[in-house]
Amino acid sequence: MIKKMKIGCRALSVKYALFIVCICFIYPFQLKAASEDSVRISLLTCSPGSEIYALFGHTALRYENKQSGMDVVFNYGMFDFNAPHFIWRYIKGETDYQLGVTDYFYFEKEYANRNSSVYQQTLNLLPQEKESLFNILKNNYLPENRVYRYNFFFDNCSTRPRDRIEECIKGKIKYTENNSSLSFRDIVHQFTASNKWAEFGIDLCLGSKADEIADYRFKMFAPYFLKEALKGAKIKTNDGKERTLLSDAKEIVASSAEKKEAESSYPSPLLTAWSLFAVVLLITIYGYKKQKIFWGIDIILFSMAGFAGCIIAFLVCFSQHPTVSPNYMLFVFHPLHLLYLPLMVWKARKKSKDPYQLANLAVLTFFMVFFYLLPQKINFAVVPLALCLWIRSMNYVFLTYKRNK
Repeated sequence: MIKKMKIGCRALSVKYALFIVCICFIYPFQLKAASEDSVRISLLTCSPGSEIYALFGHTALRYENKQSGMDVVFNYGMFDFNAPHFIWRYIKGETDYQLGVTDYFYFEKEYANRNSSVYQQTLNLLPQEKESLFNILKNNYLPENRVYRYNFFFDNCSTRPRDRIEECIKGKIKYTENNSSLSFRDIVHQFTASNKWAEFGIDLCLGSKADEIADYRFKMFAPYFLKEALKGAKIKTNDGKERTLLSDAKEIVASSAEKKEAESSYPSPLLTAWSLFAVVLLITIYGYKKQKIFWGIDIILFSMAGFAGCIIAFLVCFSQHPTVSPNYMLFVFHPLHLLYLPLMVWKARKKSKDPYQLANLAVLTFFMVFFYLLPQKINFAVVPLALCLWIRSMNYVFLTYKRNK
């Protein structure tokens, strides 16, 4: 009996020793696995807001480490309106944005207060890929690296997170391709539908290159299109294996149903332009009957067209924005209107012939007849504005012709 107990105790001791060895061998790996599992990196997509800079939504990267308690958001969309010459530099295409890091709590609170939804797509990354991405983001946040030259279509708060994700993966991402025939301008219009004045201003500034069809990758400049591209996307590693890019997707901040439409109480640019044309037409008819030019209204109209033309011409000639040149809006709005205005008024007061008015009448007639054939999509609110200038030039030409005859 004693012998059996000794054998049993010996067997138990061996099992216990083996158990201790296994624990000592496996425990470090369990700790490492727990540490790796505690890290989660997600792409955040925020729905559009009412401010002009928020019309297109926003993208950011969220880094969570449950073990250390870290939960921060890396945001490539930080800018400072109060920076010296911000508007001037933005027009020139020399806007500098920077990477910012904020606690997720404040990020969520900001978008909840803005009544914008936030969607989280958790990335299905390997532990070494998570570590690599985190190191890339930390390196980008260094003071000497965090500032970058912003480009609305090709290098912005949406394309930067995508590029950083691609950098950390040992392989290639196969996105869900959106092959719809959409131009850059078409995509912009999807997000400016609630703010027609912003859409009108953007259309004036964008040239014919904005009407080129964007491939699925270029479409990702818009956060919503990047979000859709990640759905069903797969990672193809260098050894030929595949896995899904996302492990989870959900809405983490929900907007309320009561969302006000931006500028809903204001008349649209198209209605405003037609109303202006109606006023100009009535004044012109009255002046023609009275044989008067009413050059005061020409000062207003040609000054406005000239100022708009100066902005467009500057963008075409000097701006670094890649989609503002060529711009066929210069047929209607150009600096010559402003430069020639003093001589135009002088000739009107002298009631003499003005070759500029005749040339403007010919150019605008050509524009209105053939603008559908131009390789640039023209905002239709431009048509009544062009008609205002056209009818004033026609009135001047007819009245001076009658007088001289």
